[in-house]
Formats: sequence, C-alpha cells, structure tokens
Amino acid sequence: MPGYGIARSTDGLLPWSWALQRLRDSHRYWVATRDPGGAPHLAAVWGVWVDDALHFSTGGQSRKARNLAGDPRCSIAPDGASESVVLVGEAVRVTARTAVAAVREVYVSKYGEGFPSPAENPLYGVRPTSVIGIDEASFTSSATRWRL
Repeated sequence: MPGYGIARSTDGLLPWSWALQRLRDSHRYWVATRDPGGAPHLAAVWGVWVDDALHFSTGGQSRKARNLAGDPRCSIAPDGASESVVLVGEAVRVTARTAVAAVREVYVSKYGEGFPSPAENPLYGVRPTSVIGIDEASFTSSATRWRL
C-alpha cells in the first residue's frame, strides 16, 4: 500500500483467524462484480463460510448473476469498515447435491429458514485467492494480506 505509511515490520500483522471470524460472522456481505462494459456493480447479499469459501445466492436474472456469467472474478467484503476484510476470488456455481446441502445447513443455522432454491437462484462459492485485512485502530501496523 504505497503512500499510506504502512510499517515494514511484521509486528502487529493480523492472524488469519481474525479475518476468518469476520468472514464467518458477518450478517451482510458486499459483492463487487463488473459488467461486460467494465462498469462496476456492488450489491449486498447474505452469505456463509463453508469449506474455505464464501457462499451466496442471487436471482438467476440479477445483475450479479449476469456479470458473474461473463466474468467470475469478484471481490467480497463483510460489513464493518473499521475492521475491514476484502476477499478476492472467482465465483463458481455450486450445484453438487452434497455441497448445496452443506451450505443450506449453515445458512439455515445462521439466517433461519428461507434458503433460496438453487434451481432459480444460482448458488456461488468464492474461494479466496487473496484477502486483505485492516484494523482501523492500528491501520499502519495491522494491514495484512493473505495469499491463499
């Protein structure tokens, strides 16, 4: 992060467990995609962390679904900018019955009933390739990047 005064020392770096807790516990997540012309699109979703990936669903004709069909690369951030986590990866549609059942179980436990039908509402899993975490209270020493 050139120009931000980030310390070069490893003292104060955040543990992966810090990021994982925020990825698991958030109620809402922001998903950033881009349309075929390159314009950004940002939308809030509910999501769950299962098998080292963040999972969310969306309407089959939604802007997110159309964007991800053309370019599966996306960024996802849980609510809470003062302790921010930004996950970068590619959205993969989840269709295997056992994988859908595992996501449904965690989803219902977190949000209650109402898991969207994957037939009409594609279910995506995003396994991170990188994650950046920053605790605003110690910004210059806590900025941490994990490459997965």
